[in-house]
Amino acid sequence: MSQLFTPITLRDVMVRNRVWVSPMCQYSAVDGVPNDWHLVHLGSFARGGAGLVFTEATAVVPEGRISPEDTGIWNGEQQAAWARIVEFVHGQGAVAGIQLAHAGRKASTYSGFTADRGGVPDSDGGWRPVAPSADPFPRLREDVEALDAAGIARVVTAFGEAAERAVAAGFDVLELHAAHGYLLHEFLSPLSNHREDEYGGSFENRVRLLLEVVREVRSRVAAGVPVVVRLSATDWTDGGWSDDDTVRLAALLVDEGVDLVDTSTGGNALADIPVGPGYQVPFARRVRTEAGMPTGAVGMITEPKQAEEIIAEGSADVVLLARELLRDPHWPLRAAYELGETDTDLWPVQYRRAAR
Repeated sequence: MSQLFTPITLRDVMVRNRVWVSPMCQYSAVDGVPNDWHLVHLGSFARGGAGLVFTEATAVVPEGRISPEDTGIWNGEQQAAWARIVEFVHGQGAVAGIQLAHAGRKASTYSGFTADRGGVPDSDGGWRPVAPSADPFPRLREDVEALDAAGIARVVTAFGEAAERAVAAGFDVLELHAAHGYLLHEFLSPLSNHREDEYGGSFENRVRLLLEVVREVRSRVAAGVPVVVRLSATDWTDGGWSDDDTVRLAALLVDEGVDLVDTSTGGNALADIPVGPGYQVPFARRVRTEAGMPTGAVGMITEPKQAEEIIAEGSADVVLLARELLRDPHWPLRAAYELGETDTDLWPVQYRRAAR
């Protein structure tokens, strides 16, 4: 039997296989409300056989959006819109996950769907970003505001409230976005955190906000709800966040009740990253073996045999695909066929004649 197509259980949630959909920004929402595009986009992956379907980075507050077109879950209208999408995902046999996010200093950015680039000015619907320190990300908005103690407390509360709304909308799994140079990652990394209070300086201080957010979310949802954290294992820059730091943090997250680390890299600096097939998998393996934390592997995973080997060799517990699923939303069905899986239950009943 293929290891890729064995179920995995996190707390009270059983996922039918280890092929998960990585969060992918669509920049297609209005006022944070997901719409028919998100229904079809995410629904196609559930129909295509993925085990768990994560939403794009979904902002916990309006100013936490990467772009004005990002989705959110800070109000009831957004919650109701997500509930419709979750219902369809469940109807295809997949588990629904949401990535809760705050963009920090990388907020108020043009989506790239237009000729405009960089930070969105207030006159075009933008807003002033917040961050651990008043240091802008290159070529984005320059007027970054350092969060004060009250602002940090509001961020923690916002994640907790968003988690409650997500569970009420029917989501099964919650992922906290602490990677790719967004707010929680910004606090972790010495490249972006130059604070001199209890949230800056030492490793213990820089991880404080993420641990507070994890505790807040865990306190707001039932014990059976899995919580995943996405981390950038390294900044790929001297003096930045490192894989040693990630292993150390992952061990703390185990104690805080986190169920899996979705292991990515980069995003907090303009760095030279040695991209290639499976280039981030070794980081997932290290977190899994040294911190005792289940992990997800991401990054240029494209072939069924490659994904199978990652699971079978113990490098990760799940694989998360993005671009390859955009190219082929039915990748899990093709992978199951190529890996010799004969169970046609993964196929939608409407398509099963094609599975024979």
